[in-house]
This record gives sequence, structure tokens and C-alpha cells, in this order.
Amino acid sequence: MDSNLFANRKIIHIDMDAFYASVEQMDNPELKGLPIAVGGSEQRGVVSAASYEARKFGVRSAMSSIHAKRLCPELIFVRPRFDRYKEISKKIRKIFLEYTDLVEPLSLDEAYLDVTVNKKGMPSATLIAQEIRKRILTETGLTASAGISINKFVAKVASDYNKPDGQKTVNPEEVEAFLEQLDIKKFYGIGKVTAEKMYQLGIFTGLDLKQKSREFLEKHFSNSGTYYYQISRGIHHSAVKPNRTIKSVGAERTFFENLSSEIFLEDKIINIADELEKRLQRSKIAGKTITLKLKYSDFSLQTRSKTLPYFISDKNLIIDVAKELLYQERLKNSVRLLGISLHNLNNQFSKDIEPKQKSISIQLQFNFKD
Repeated sequence: MDSNLFANRKIIHIDMDAFYASVEQMDNPELKGLPIAVGGSEQRGVVSAASYEARKFGVRSAMSSIHAKRLCPELIFVRPRFDRYKEISKKIRKIFLEYTDLVEPLSLDEAYLDVTVNKKGMPSATLIAQEIRKRILTETGLTASAGISINKFVAKVASDYNKPDGQKTVNPEEVEAFLEQLDIKKFYGIGKVTAEKMYQLGIFTGLDLKQKSREFLEKHFSNSGTYYYQISRGIHHSAVKPNRTIKSVGAERTFFENLSSEIFLEDKIINIADELEKRLQRSKIAGKTITLKLKYSDFSLQTRSKTLPYFISDKNLIIDVAKELLYQERLKNSVRLLGISLHNLNNQFSKDIEPKQKSISIQLQFNFKD
């Protein structure tokens, strides 16, 4: 290990098991034991989550609905209910906060907890994880898995080790041996494309990765090489951050039929901007950079962006800029998905902005609305 400085931390990664799908099966007993996909439809869209029964056929999140249906002809598509998922997620987060204030949510269904010093005074992170998982089951009816170790990276990897409804503790002296025996595709931060490249370089396990020099990894993976060099040794110093900065807010729609005309897309922009405005209002933030995302019928992606000299959150301004971006150049193909997002948010710079400047950006936001 790099040093003993971080070896005494006790980090838990809690990950709900097939969260969206499990909620749907819990609320509708007729779906229990059946292969279901949340999101999409038999003809269009993308799978947001799949039940374990569907995963046995190879159905995964982010997979096109058509492909998922081919893999599992009996697959049942269920419309997502995000208000319900958020409701349960709040209950789960409330449980977390009874043990520590150092909770870093990654999404509605997973979070990091630093329990090195905890409210219960419990010395064992393993027992804390067991207790939290038991309480989640009792209070929500859902199962969760957990990984426990000295840092976020190892805890994240460990939480996937005994899924579903299990947990894995990797003690400080076990970290390197644990990582050495793993397939590198199990490493958090190494995606499918990177894993394939590593396979071509003869890197199949954590041990193979560990045996490569920093120079070799930087040569083949640029700036990410240092990251891979460190995680192969279990080195990851990132702290659990309760207040994660939101870097972007967006909304998108997948269409039932491909759209080939900008005129038809204009109507969709209005609907998407309306949803985006609601999300910005809930977060109480605004942004300067508007990005239009286009996914074509051949699944190729294109983004077009424009940065303004002021913060906006009003849908009418968002619509104006999005339309401008839409007509920036001709469509390459018919469009199956359209998205709008805001970046360069005012919450990222709040520490550097004078109070007067902050009030001006907020005032602009409300003046444009009214």
C-alpha cells in the first residue's frame, strides 16, 4: 500500500439490488419472479433497470428495448415511476444519516458512507453494514448489498461481489490480494472499451495490471494511466463528500418513431425544456452553457453547445437557444432521442462569487420568468 495514512478509514458502499425493478415487483406482486424491464417499450427506448430474472437472459440497463426483447422474448416492460423511487430513496438515506453525516449519494439507489467515526459508536463497519441492510429490508421491503473497506474504490468493487442481498468486507491487509484476483472488467472505472484494450495488451486480472509500470500505463491510457496504476494497488484517497456538486442538469426524450424534420423536433424541444425548467427550479440553480443532444436512428450521437454570458433557468430562454442549436447544421439522419442539458452551473462557483453578483444571477432568473 502507498501508506498507512488512509488505511484506518472505514468506508461502506451500499447498493440497492435492481432498485427500480425491485420496487415495481414489490408494489405489484403479479410481477414477482418475472423478467421485467423498467423503461422503454417493446418497440422503442432504452432499459433503465432490469430485474434479476431478466438479467439471467443478458438484459442490462442502457440496452435498447428491441435488443432486450430479442434476448428475453417474455420480457415485460414497465413504465418508470421516479416519484416512487425518490420516496423510498429518502427513507433509505434517512437510515444512513442515523449512523453518519458523511453520506455521499451517487444516485437514488447507492451511496458511500464514512463510518470511521459514527453516531452509534460502533467499532465494526461490517456490523454497521449488516444492521443498515437489515433496517432497509424491514422498513422498505427491499434488499441491499454492501462493500466495506478502507476506501471508496475497494468498497464499490466489493459491494458487487456477493450481490444480491449480500456484503463483502475487504480488510486493510487483504486489499491487494483481493484486487489481484479480479478480472479487470470488475474494476470500477474500467468500462467495456478500456477492458477490451487491456485484454489486447495482456492485462486480464488485477495482478496483470499491477505488474505494469506507471510509464507503460500512461503511454497506453494517457492521464488515466496513473489512476489505473494506483487502483491496482488499492490506492484511492478520495474522501466521502456529503455535498456533491451538481455539474449538469438535463432532460431527454426517446421518441416512439424516428423524427426526420426540425419542425417536429421544435415541438419536442418545448416539452423537454419545460421538464428541464422544473428540475432547475427544484435544485435552485441556473446555468450558462446549453447543450443539445441528438441520438440518430443509427445510434450515433451528436452534441451542440452554446455558452451565454449570464445564468439562465427559464424555459423560454432555453427553448430559444436549443432551437438555435437545432438549426446550427442539417440533421445527419432521422432522430430517435433528443436531450437538453445545462452546464457551467452557478452552484459550482458560489464560493468565488460576491454576494451582489449572486443576487444578480438569481434576479435575472426570476425576472425572465415573470
